[in-house]
Amino acid sequence: MSPAADRPTPLTYQILLALADAPRHGYGIIKEIELRDGEGSAPSTGALYLALQRMEGEELIAETEGPPDEDARRRYYRLTSRGRSVAEAESKRLVALVAAARSKELLPGSTR
Repeated sequence: MSPAADRPTPLTYQILLALADAPRHGYGIIKEIELRDGEGSAPSTGALYLALQRMEGEELIAETEGPPDEDARRRYYRLTSRGRSVAEAESKRLVALVAAARSKELLPGSTR
């Protein structure tokens, strides 16, 4: 499999980031994405739940128990070890891209 085939989509990466520090339900994932990227940046609920279903099938995330005081109808998700590895690899790839952009003076603070 080529490295590009293993690369998560932007939405998948956003979801992996949202779950990196704590399990969350769908609305919590949306709020986490909006907190990081601004209001209106989150996917539609339909797109989110399709992505969650796909990611669960790919074993990037797994359903987990929510806090005992939460609504039992909410489905909570957590990263799997595979999901964490994919998120870490993508984060490293993005850091390398930003370093390349800096070296080409495409970002503020770039020096040659």
